[in-house]
Amino acid sequence: MEFLHEYGLFLAKAITIVVALMVVFGSIFATVAKQKKGGEAEIELTLLNEEFEQMEQALGHASMSPQMQKLLAKEKRKAEKKEAKEEKKNRKKSKSEEEKPEKKRIFVLDFDGDIRASDTEAMRHEISAILTNASASDEVLLRLESGGGMVHSYGLAASQLQRIRDHKIPLTIAVDKVAASGGYMMACVANKILAAPFSIIGSIGVLAQIPNLHRLLKDNKIDFEQLSAGEYKRTLTMFGENTDKAREKMQAELEETHTLFKEFIREQRPDLDIEKVATGEHWLGTKALELGLVDVLQTSDDYLMQNRQDADLLKIEYKRKKSFQEKLSDLFSGAMSVKEKAVRDLDKPFLM
Repeated sequence: MEFLHEYGLFLAKAITIVVALMVVFGSIFATVAKQKKGGEAEIELTLLNEEFEQMEQALGHASMSPQMQKLLAKEKRKAEKKEAKEEKKNRKKSKSEEEKPEKKRIFVLDFDGDIRASDTEAMRHEISAILTNASASDEVLLRLESGGGMVHSYGLAASQLQRIRDHKIPLTIAVDKVAASGGYMMACVANKILAAPFSIIGSIGVLAQIPNLHRLLKDNKIDFEQLSAGEYKRTLTMFGENTDKAREKMQAELEETHTLFKEFIREQRPDLDIEKVATGEHWLGTKALELGLVDVLQTSDDYLMQNRQDADLLKIEYKRKKSFQEKLSDLFSGAMSVKEKAVRDLDKPFLM
C-alpha cells in the first residue's frame, strides 16, 4: 500500500510538471505566433470553364449507347491527330496572325460572412492579386453570403470592394441566399447586383444589445466596480447599473451610425428610395427587385453558365497554412480568446 501511495504521489507530480510545461510552452508559442504570422500563403486559381466542360462531357457520355461512345472516342482521336498536324504546319506564322484578341476574364471570389466579416482578410489579398493583372475589359464576380455583423468589420469589407470600382473594373455581386445589413452594405458597392428569387436582401438598420446582470449581483451582495476616464468612455455595461443618460448616448450613437449607413447606400445607388427601405426590414429577392435594392433576378450559377462560352472564368482563392506555433496557440488559448472577444464586443453596434 505504501508503494502505491508513493507511486500515486509521483504520478501526480509528473502530471503537474507536464501540464505546467505545456502551459509555459503554449504561452511562448502564442507570443511567437502573434509577433510573426508564420505559414505559407498562396493564391490558387481554378478555371471553372473546365469544370463545366467536364460535367457536360460526363453527362453526354453517360447518356449515349455503347456503340455511340466508341464512335465518339474514335472521332475524337481523329480530331486530335488532325489538330496536332495543323499545329505543326502553322508553327511559322507571322506576328500579326499570331496575335489574337484575348478573351474577357471573369474573376470569381467567394465571401462567407460571419459577425466579424472574417473573410475580409482573405478577400483583400485576392483583390490585390486581381488588381495586379486585371483591366477594365475584365470583370469581378463576388458570390456573397452574409447576414451582417460588426460595423467596422463590414465597413472595411465594403472598402476593399471599392478598390475594384476605383480601378474601373466592373464588379458584379451575386446573392444566392442572404445579403442583409452589413452584407447589403458590401453588395451595394457593385455595378450590378444579382439575387436569387428567394434570397434575403436589405435589413438596413443598426442594432446593439447587451445583457445586464446588475440586479442579480445586487441580490447576491456582489459589488461591481468600473473605473474610467471620459464621460462616455463606457455607456451601457453588463454588470453595472445602467442610467437613462447612458441609454440616450447609446441610442444617439446608433442613430448616427444608421445615418452614415444610409448615406453610404444613397451614394452607391442614387436611384434607390433610401427612406423607404432603410427601416431595418428585409425582403425576398423578387420584392427587392421591385424596390430597386437589386438589379437582376438570377443565381450565380446561371450567370457563370451564361458567360462560360465568351469568358475565362477564373476562381481566385487566397489560402494560408497555419504555422506550428499558431496551431499550438489555437490549442491553448482559442477557447478563452473567443470568450473574451464575445464579452468585449457586446456593447458595440452591429449591422444586423
